[in-house]
Amino acid sequence: MSETLTSPAQAQAPEEEVLETAVRMAAGGPLVVYQNGPVTRHAVGVRAELRFSAQKLTSSWAAPVSRPQLSDVARVLEACPYPQWRVFGWARFELALHRAGLETGLEGDETLLHLIVPEVELVADRPDEPGEISSSVSPVSPVSPDLLVGADTYRSVVAQAVEEIRTTALDKVILSRAVELPPGIDLVATFRRGRRAVAAARSFHLDLGGWQATGFSPETVVEVAPDGQVSTQPLAGTRAFGLGPEKDAANRSELLSDLKEIAEHATSVRLALDEAEAICEEGSVHVGEFMRVLPRGAVQHLASRVKGRLRPGYGAWDAFAAFFPAVTASGIPKAAAYSAIQRLESTPRGLYSGAVIVADHTGALDAALVLRSVFTNEGRSWLRAGAGVVGASRPERELEETCEKLASVVPHLVLSPAPRS
Repeated sequence: MSETLTSPAQAQAPEEEVLETAVRMAAGGPLVVYQNGPVTRHAVGVRAELRFSAQKLTSSWAAPVSRPQLSDVARVLEACPYPQWRVFGWARFELALHRAGLETGLEGDETLLHLIVPEVELVADRPDEPGEISSSVSPVSPVSPDLLVGADTYRSVVAQAVEEIRTTALDKVILSRAVELPPGIDLVATFRRGRRAVAAARSFHLDLGGWQATGFSPETVVEVAPDGQVSTQPLAGTRAFGLGPEKDAANRSELLSDLKEIAEHATSVRLALDEAEAICEEGSVHVGEFMRVLPRGAVQHLASRVKGRLRPGYGAWDAFAAFFPAVTASGIPKAAAYSAIQRLESTPRGLYSGAVIVADHTGALDAALVLRSVFTNEGRSWLRAGAGVVGASRPERELEETCEKLASVVPHLVLSPAPRS
């Protein structure tokens, strides 16, 4: 285990060719693709790995840790025998429930956080032009799921949440619903197509630990630079986008003047500030931008950015622990929101509203919030979307918002070609 990790291959070919190469090399095995602006990293295979569950943290290089905390993840990674390590992986939403001392709703000792040091990492820093569709992408067979499936149930749980907000300490909760998809969704082709069409903070594709997912994340949970600079970008407040210049502009104006949306956004930013102040140097925390409107696929959001500098002795995983799960995918206060989510949603969330993570030996960490994604697990494929419920919420509007968010992904779904008989 004394072998050092070689530098990742810097791709000179178009990003599409690098993706094709990575998929071929993975050959159905572990693969994580993570696009952050002009840089796309392709992590292929497993050289070493770390798994975190409620009962145990295991890794390829260190003794197991019983009843672990996230601080143990940082400690074990510091002992990684590959000095220039970079890890890729995911955290599922139920990690938050475990950390809050709640039942996760999972059977057995299921993995809550899974990180790998890849066998090979390919880096492409010259992405194809936006709007360009590779000739390798198969023609789209329309995938038309019923986006209103379970609409009555969703309206009902939103109404229940509104009542709880009016009568308890709960201020806000994000309630989500799943939409089933037919078998045979080609997630790699969906990633190719969607990453050009959807304005995303991060795009990703992964096949790791029994989970397959492709997503076009509207925001990050947290970004940590090697020098300790920390940033998070809560998005809260939503209107439809992509309906033409006049309608988009009207929706933008409405979003900026809607008191319900503004209040929802402001409370999310306030909690992000509190979380940053708990781990950052005094006086370093500030709002870098406030209530900017950002297009994200079929919707536009109010967006703010909270920044700070980590206190001495604090690192990237302390920042992840402070901000995960994102306030914009859980609620306020978070503990009360977790309980409401458990009671009002019918199934565990899994990767939805969790994170896809890239972190390395320099102290850098980048965690994308898993929204606007398509999932496959144990032979089932589905989409999931949610809406922030506050005291002024109307069930019909929150249902409509989930449909708008689902529409960011549905047009880009690609079915695998039917096998020839």
